[in-house]
Amino acid sequence: MASQEGGCQCGRVRYAVDVELDSLITCNCSRCGKLGSILAFSGAEAFDLKSGEDALTEYKFNTHNISHLFCETCGIQSFGRGTAPNGQAMVAINVRCLDGIDVFALQPQQVDGKAF
Repeated sequence: MASQEGGCQCGRVRYAVDVELDSLITCNCSRCGKLGSILAFSGAEAFDLKSGEDALTEYKFNTHNISHLFCETCGIQSFGRGTAPNGQAMVAINVRCLDGIDVFALQPQQVDGKAF
């Protein structure tokens, strides 16, 4: 696992996460398609929110299984919390919000979220 740091645009939300960047996805569901997120996933134990818990606003839709979290100041959704199909607590990281990542060099797999 590679250790990464990231956060929102204004800097109120900051985190460190151990996450692999070789199995990335993009999704065309009603939310991800509009956000343009590139997602990587890690177990909740590999995620450390350094600052900004008090700045997070939550949005849930569809099955309400994922807490889409965004900064109340700048509106950026840098990560979300949820449960993997196996029941494990997980975090979805918006790779566009990781420090120093060239997103144009990435090759995420496209997922048809509209089909779910």
